[in-house]
Amino acid sequence: MLSGEDYNASDPELLAERQRCRELWQRYNMESSDAERSKILEEILGYPTDASIQAPFFCDYGYNIKLGKNVYFNVNCVVLDVTPVVIGDGVLIGPAVQIYAATHSAIAKERRSGLEFGAPVTIGEEAWIGGGSIICPGVTIGARTTIGAGSVVTKDIPPDVIAAGNPCRVIRELEAE
Repeated sequence: MLSGEDYNASDPELLAERQRCRELWQRYNMESSDAERSKILEEILGYPTDASIQAPFFCDYGYNIKLGKNVYFNVNCVVLDVTPVVIGDGVLIGPAVQIYAATHSAIAKERRSGLEFGAPVTIGEEAWIGGGSIICPGVTIGARTTIGAGSVVTKDIPPDVIAAGNPCRVIRELEAE
């Protein structure tokens, strides 16, 4: 699964890991104490973080998400982290953003087999992902790039640009810092 090969999402070990993650997110999403939420978040991710993740938030496993410093997720975000999802320092993620590292075959016969696969997603430092955007499997978004609200990112987006649309495309280049 982590290497992007086909896997069976109904495997008992994977089912148990997703259930564990759901239970932890339920606790996180209901918790009002920042200190307790930090403890739960560390248990989900497997490492301490200073990320600010607004509830509700949902993911499949948690331990495949690698967050840089000062990452912010607004409400109602979903991360399907069957392969690594790497988010750089200072990234801002708007409400209802969905990040998909998981996918299925486009061929119905293959989907019926129950096998799935995934491809890593990377978001570079100081990027801003506008609300309601969808980041598809295998996509890299460059550092300091802004993705406009409601975009569907199906291909890599370079650093230092503003990109938007469905499919997402570069609208304007920014001065590199």
